[in-house]
Amino acid sequence: MAVDLTLSPATIRMFVQKARAAAAANDGGYETGNDHEIEFDNDSLEDTHAHDGLAEEESDDLSAEELLELIEDLNVDEAAELVALVWIGRGDYDGEELDQAIEEARDRALRSTANYLIGMPLFADHLEAGLEALDL
Repeated sequence: MAVDLTLSPATIRMFVQKARAAAAANDGGYETGNDHEIEFDNDSLEDTHAHDGLAEEESDDLSAEELLELIEDLNVDEAAELVALVWIGRGDYDGEELDQAIEEARDRALRSTANYLIGMPLFADHLEAGLEALDL
């Protein structure tokens, strides 16, 4: 089956890699339920509020933010293709229904396609399965 997408398979694979990196940055981060909480050492507390910045902000993994920006930069057709590939990958459509899936994604044009996709726990897996279903 010949598939003519606006997005190249290499670009779609890059989205898969970015999504995996973003998911890996969050995996296991909340096992104890205490991550990202501020801890104070009572011996070193002072009355001043001066600081060099929050160390946590400096070391944050920006993978999710970068992925969000990349998806938000897509035009309507590219975003629809990405959503359609995810839907194919999770089994909502099969590879033969690509055009129908793209049309449905375009018709639904979510306010924030990036948030919709990144909010899927298996976004990278579905996207990769969509590529495989289309032999890309």
